[in-house]
Amino acid sequence: MYKPVLGIPQNTIEILQKYNFSFQKKFGQNFLIDTHVLEKIIRAADIHEDDMVLEVGPGIGTMTQYLAKAAGKVVAVEIDKNLIPILSETLGGYGNVRIINEDVLKLDIPRLVEEENGGKPVKVVANLPYYITTPIIMGLFEEHVPIESITVMVQKEVADRMQTGPGNKDYGALSLAVQYYASPYIVANVPPNCFIPRPKVGSAVIRLTCHEHPPVDVADERLLFDIIRASFNQRRKTLANGLKNSDRLDFPKEIIMEAIERLGKGASVRGESLTLEEFAKLSNYLANSCGAIRK
Repeated sequence: MYKPVLGIPQNTIEILQKYNFSFQKKFGQNFLIDTHVLEKIIRAADIHEDDMVLEVGPGIGTMTQYLAKAAGKVVAVEIDKNLIPILSETLGGYGNVRIINEDVLKLDIPRLVEEENGGKPVKVVANLPYYITTPIIMGLFEEHVPIESITVMVQKEVADRMQTGPGNKDYGALSLAVQYYASPYIVANVPPNCFIPRPKVGSAVIRLTCHEHPPVDVADERLLFDIIRASFNQRRKTLANGLKNSDRLDFPKEIIMEAIERLGKGASVRGESLTLEEFAKLSNYLANSCGAIRK
């Protein structure tokens, strides 16, 4: 078993130098070097010995070691083949860890969870590459992977967007999508000096506790998200114009106006002022009025 604690900077540097590792900008690699932050993540994720954890981007295995000590099983997906020999050393003594050298966005996660955990809900924990944070999280939700919670390190700005509500400048399609599937809670803000190399932006740990059932009832989930995207594509436009100009929707203008009036809103209302419940009502009215019409 690899003995040195990887969360300590000098130990991280030592193992990187041993393997002559070069950071790949295209993979958005920033490794955690703060044991206090690592402990906060593990506590927030609430890992138990009967849990299976899916980790995205284990890097050199720093957080994976912590996860392996707490969980029954850890499956870590790493895209960079140059990290596999390092992971073989740093995780060699843990019999409950499986490393998969794949692009997580191309991996059949529902099938993996079925094979590794009998289809039972897993916990996702990750220090996510910032450039693919949204595709990874939304992919997990939209593929209906059985997940209990997602505890991840993300760019602070993205964490703020996930948990904010109507009327805030950060409120948008990501806020609504995340809150449809989960309850977000920012665990901690993390400064750049907790990473090697240092990112140019602040970070935050956010926990998304997945809903057993969505908080709103919708007749057509896909239509709901087409409406949400159309509402925020051009933020300065009114809600009516956003829906009318969408290349994914083809509802008559009078139907759109009637749906907005039924919400008790005026013609000048913008999407950024609507709650998730109001978007659900709008979606259901449009679905029922003339069917989900798309171009």
